[in-house]
Amino acid sequence: MQSCDISQHCAVWGSSLCPPWGAGGAVGWVLSLGSSHCMLCFLAGFSMSQLCSSWDLHQQSMAYLPDAEMETMAASTSLPDPAGEFDRNVPRICGVCGDRATGFHFNAMTCEGCKGFFRRSMKRKAMFTCPFNGDCKITKDNRRHCQACRLKRCVDIGMMKEFILTDEEVQRKREMILKRKEEEALKESLKPKLSEEQQKVIDILLEAHHKTFDTTYSDFNKFRPPVRSKVSSRTATHSSCVMSQDCSSEDSNDVFGSDAFGAFPEPMEPQMFSNLDLSEESDESPSMSIELPHLPMLPHLADLVSYSIQKVIGFAKMIPGFRDLTAEDQIALLKSSAIEVIMLRSNQSFTMEDMSWTCGSNDFKYKVSDVTQAGHSMELLEPLVKFQVGLKKLNLHEEEHVLLMAICILSPDRPGVQDTSLVESIQDRLSDILQTYIRCRHPPPGSRLLYAKMIQKLADLRSLNEEHSKQYRCLSFQPEHSMQLTPLVLEVFGNEIS
Repeated sequence: MQSCDISQHCAVWGSSLCPPWGAGGAVGWVLSLGSSHCMLCFLAGFSMSQLCSSWDLHQQSMAYLPDAEMETMAASTSLPDPAGEFDRNVPRICGVCGDRATGFHFNAMTCEGCKGFFRRSMKRKAMFTCPFNGDCKITKDNRRHCQACRLKRCVDIGMMKEFILTDEEVQRKREMILKRKEEEALKESLKPKLSEEQQKVIDILLEAHHKTFDTTYSDFNKFRPPVRSKVSSRTATHSSCVMSQDCSSEDSNDVFGSDAFGAFPEPMEPQMFSNLDLSEESDESPSMSIELPHLPMLPHLADLVSYSIQKVIGFAKMIPGFRDLTAEDQIALLKSSAIEVIMLRSNQSFTMEDMSWTCGSNDFKYKVSDVTQAGHSMELLEPLVKFQVGLKKLNLHEEEHVLLMAICILSPDRPGVQDTSLVESIQDRLSDILQTYIRCRHPPPGSRLLYAKMIQKLADLRSLNEEHSKQYRCLSFQPEHSMQLTPLVLEVFGNEIS
């Protein structure tokens, strides 16, 4: 019979080399293993010396494999799992004594105790004799009583002495494991880490956000109620032209929805913005409500924006370093950034399913058509929704979100800022923390170019801020509209710093 190369033959059938025969002979060993390629080797006329020689080479190569790979190799020669693979949720049982198994050891699923027993027995070439009938039932509790039956059980479930490493091989493997651990430790030490100080800043910002953002939106019930016109979408769009002569009359009903203004706790209307040190409480009541059919949502959204500005002030006061600035610079930063931070915060309530801002109940679910009924046109709302979608897709962590808001507020190029170097140093510190956080805590692929994308969002906010200011000026120039606004809104957006 013509012979063939055993290594080529076995490779075709998915295994490297054939193990030595067990006590049942070649055919019995092959049948018990359920492997067809070794039978082919046997039928092809390979001699026993050829197979054993190949197995010796195989053993030498395995001596350099780490534990995990050794156990994987052992598993590959065990009886196939009927389910295809082990269910990780099902407890593994030692095939010898029934104790909790820790994995495949020497070609069988066993516990640590039986693994050690089999290794010691094979190395000592121990010969045990059963003091009973030779058929003791081995359990976790009595496994020490009869070593002969325990060893017999080890062999019966497929444990093989060929998988036991020599002392030299064990030592080499330990050295390899130690070297690998040292390399991993060095690699870990080279990774960027958040310092305690940086983590403290993040914790402060998270606490500031949680204190100034009420996820239940319960305070919205204290605003002047939303009044939505039943007019057609084309009419609603046309009503937003109060501040733009060439406002588009396109249909806005299918565009999106908007609460371009976030929602946060504490129902009290703040005192005048120019007094930054006063508490966030005030007994001022909302401005007088006047029914204007063409801008029915203006009173409600004016209260919402006023409330949101109050929360931005509260958040800014808790940013580390913000209170080190002069009162004039604090005011200048807040006046210039308030609407941008509101837009950032509102992303938490934005839903891409229907492109709306959902703040609790359906009464406080805002669409673009609602905001057009408060006097804003699509020149602001379309890029605003596009911004919200893009920001949502970044999947920012809450830590990244609060850092971005703080960086937005602490911008040294805001109009009216005097001590730009101090503001810039605070912003640089926040930017470093954000970049370090992304490298340490934001896994790829989401972290790829994430910092650059976040900075681009700040540039987008500047454009939105400019368009908002333009539309606000047109709105506030009309007394019948401006009287619907609150004192805080008039203070922040009315006295612009040139």
